[in-house]
Amino acid sequence: MATLDGGGNNNNYAEELAVGCMLSIRTTLGDQFEGQVVTFDRSSNILVLQEGFKHGGTRRNIRLLKTNYIKDFTFLGQADDPLDPTNCYLDLNALQSREELALRQAEADAERIGVGVTSEAQSIFDALSKTLPVRWDKTVIVVMNEVRVSSPYNSESVIGGTPAANDRVKKVLELERKRLQLRGTGGQ
Repeated sequence: MATLDGGGNNNNYAEELAVGCMLSIRTTLGDQFEGQVVTFDRSSNILVLQEGFKHGGTRRNIRLLKTNYIKDFTFLGQADDPLDPTNCYLDLNALQSREELALRQAEADAERIGVGVTSEAQSIFDALSKTLPVRWDKTVIVVMNEVRVSSPYNSESVIGGTPAANDRVKKVLELERKRLQLRGTGGQ
């Protein structure tokens, strides 16, 4: 097992950090993982590792790691350059699909964040969204496309919808307000 000094001086370990080396790494933060060295940038002390080399699968993760955070590592062996064009294959269609899915998810997540609302209003929205379909209409929470909850987001500010839907939204609001009040008074 080799260790790196805290200053990031890795000159003694140039062979272990060479492209293609397979390492078991333990970080100063307590993480432990195995990876294959893709490259090492001495000027920034950043090690680029490919995880998942053991499983032989097509899906692998790339991890950028500042060497100052490496507590110790074990040299597991040497393999071919992971970026060798004769052995390297990127499925661009799969990558593009993953990117599109991530973008759609990010857009959906962004729509769930109210603009110009308090953190309390956002907490109420989040609580309602756990059990009911909700969306923002500017600063008004729209529940089930029929019940509207406006500021100050309490039972009296609930309008519209069927009596059953209206009562359900009021009940969730009351429970969330109690939870927020307990959290605010230190009763976590």
